Amino acid sequence: MTIEAVQSTLPDAGLDVIVTGLSSDAHTWNLVYLELLLEELGCRVTNLGACVPDATIVRECVTRRPDLLVISSLNGHGRQDGVRLMEAFRARAELVTMPVVIGGKLDVTGGSNAARLLEAGFDAVFEDSAGLTPFRTFLRTLSVRAPGVPLGAG
Repeated sequence: MTIEAVQSTLPDAGLDVIVTGLSSDAHTWNLVYLELLLEELGCRVTNLGACVPDATIVRECVTRRPDLLVISSLNGHGRQDGVRLMEAFRARAELVTMPVVIGGKLDVTGGSNAARLLEAGFDAVFEDSAGLTPFRTFLRTLSVRAPGVPLGAG
């Protein structure tokens, strides 16, 4: 694992972001790390914590309407739990266009999970071996939008 310097490549992204773990994942340090990283990049973050039931994630996104949902998994069940969550998440009309990403240790075999997770409805998948650069690049694409135009609006 390499440690990347955290530089603000987003001049005050201004994104409202929900960070969460999945129902079977009790890890918290990754969620705190992501929260701090996103805040350094100018995002406003709500951290739902670890072991969050699917229904709670869906409810919080319907209520808060963030610009982005970030899911982190370290227990190796991210693929399985993520696919299940997205079935309920994308079934809600108000969440169909909300950007959702997942990253971390997504299975126990170390194989690539991107195709299945993208098919399930994730907008991006960040495998644990890729580091932070792809995630920061994705955030940059979200921050480049017309002022006053919400994400997912056409």
